[in-house]
Amino acid sequence: MNNITRLFDFPYYQLEKYNLKDALVTKYDGNWIKTSTQEYLEKANAISRGLLRLGVNKNDKIAIISSNNRTEWHITDIGVLQTGAQTVPMYPTISAEDYEYILNHSGSQYVFVSDIEVYQKLQSIKANVPLLKDIFSYNDIAGCKSWKEILELGANTDNQDVVEDRKNNVATTDLATIIYTSGTTGRPKGVMLSHQNIVSDVLMSAPRVPLRAGDTRALSFLPICHIFERMLTYLYQYYGISIYFAESIEKISDNLKEVKPHVMSVVPRLLEKVYDKIYAKGADLTGIKKALFFWALNLGMDYKPYKQNGAFYEFKLKIARKLIFSKWQEGLGGELELLVSGSAALQSRLTKVFCAANIPVMEGYGLTETSPVISVNDMRNGGFRVGTVGKVLNGVEVKIAEDGEILCKGPNVMMGYYKDETQTAEVLKDGYFHTGDIGEIDSDGFLKITDRKKEMFKTSGGKYVAPQILENAFKQSRFIEQIMVIGDGEKMPAAFIQPNFEFVTEWAHRHNNTTFSSNEDMCSSKMVIDRIQDEIDHCNEKFGNWEKVKRFELTPDIWSIDAGHLTPTMKLRRKIIKEKYNDLYQKIYG
Repeated sequence: MNNITRLFDFPYYQLEKYNLKDALVTKYDGNWIKTSTQEYLEKANAISRGLLRLGVNKNDKIAIISSNNRTEWHITDIGVLQTGAQTVPMYPTISAEDYEYILNHSGSQYVFVSDIEVYQKLQSIKANVPLLKDIFSYNDIAGCKSWKEILELGANTDNQDVVEDRKNNVATTDLATIIYTSGTTGRPKGVMLSHQNIVSDVLMSAPRVPLRAGDTRALSFLPICHIFERMLTYLYQYYGISIYFAESIEKISDNLKEVKPHVMSVVPRLLEKVYDKIYAKGADLTGIKKALFFWALNLGMDYKPYKQNGAFYEFKLKIARKLIFSKWQEGLGGELELLVSGSAALQSRLTKVFCAANIPVMEGYGLTETSPVISVNDMRNGGFRVGTVGKVLNGVEVKIAEDGEILCKGPNVMMGYYKDETQTAEVLKDGYFHTGDIGEIDSDGFLKITDRKKEMFKTSGGKYVAPQILENAFKQSRFIEQIMVIGDGEKMPAAFIQPNFEFVTEWAHRHNNTTFSSNEDMCSSKMVIDRIQDEIDHCNEKFGNWEKVKRFELTPDIWSIDAGHLTPTMKLRRKIIKEKYNDLYQKIYG
């Protein structure tokens, strides 16, 4: 049965081909609870029947907001989609005002939530959302209806024939979900993705991902409301891979050791943090152990795939893997075969060193509007090149516009922005989606992303600067946690920098037994400023004179999603950051 055309076909395909005992696995009260493929579908059908009894019609909208990935999310997703209604997934971290806007804009009638924090936010704005009929919770919350009420409402199977009729009347080109992109400025936009958009992206991506079907474990922890992780979970279902849901980012280290996953997705920020922790442990070693650690690390930085470095390098790498890199594997559960990286550009040094450590990182590229994958590296058959996002998927067409913008055409390209024909027309032109990213395709067909079109700026001297390239280079310094390059219309580039407070604290103590009373104290320390200046000077050597960061200011705040510096996918909110630090901007350019 590989006639998968709608999203709810994936679990049925899995039932027929693999019938897993642990299709979806979530930890409750310290125990991993397994849900089989059979039970997954039985509960999804009960949700469908319950929703029909509530009066849910085709094209109704139902929101899902969960603070962690969990089995119930997927049961709800399939249950809703089978009725011909659409899901509106939302981040748990956004403001109550954003909830109000999205619920009203989408016309959502019901909301499924995970916990009391989300419920309280919704309660605070419920009176301003006239179409919202009810809220159901996965966790037990006083005063809130349980999602189990829908399951119980659907326990009677008398209307299963109506569910089947609804399913049969869902076309592959029908709308499946509206995903509101956080955006770096302005109101969120509702990206309309059809069943065909996401299904085609899963099936086009499947041949690129070297997964072992039927006996593999995945750990899922990136937000499921984001299309990257959501598409991967459908891909896992297609491959018959057991999906274990991590409890939280704080417990991911424990969950890795418990689950021992073979595959998981990451964002570059997570890999950077993992690398920094490994580096810090190595730096604390002494004698021969320390020498071996840095020998292996430096060897990893020279890694090239397909044994391009020659036999002697491979011999040394074999030793490094046995003595040093095997410990990295143990820290990640011991059985990891593949990391899939997306959402932002990955530093080449991280790709090299993790691949050298026998933990291959497949970097891909795409946007919410493209469901999301446009291209991805494939370790097999020469399909991998460090510093690129791989070759474009078969079935997707990419061309580079005269100004360098990446244009994309294919079955994975969105239907448009919900209730927004103007913004849809701005990005969908002549059959191509205009990504807003600048890139190039090399002679072997590998796609490379160089910057965001909207984020490029021109100095007063008329020179273009691509801030992401600079920022990725500077963030390789262990002293720098976050950096935003500025200078649009100014005579020179400059930067706001959030130091790596933890590392700088350790460094200062080791350096001359210095301690800081606060982050403000650290950021005003001449010793720290001079040391970060050394890092900037060293990195500036790679860039043209007009690109060099000439000045910087340190910020004492931790840049975060909650504080507004970052989007939920960890991208910089440039406009907001510039406004927050306007006094520092004036200090630099005033």
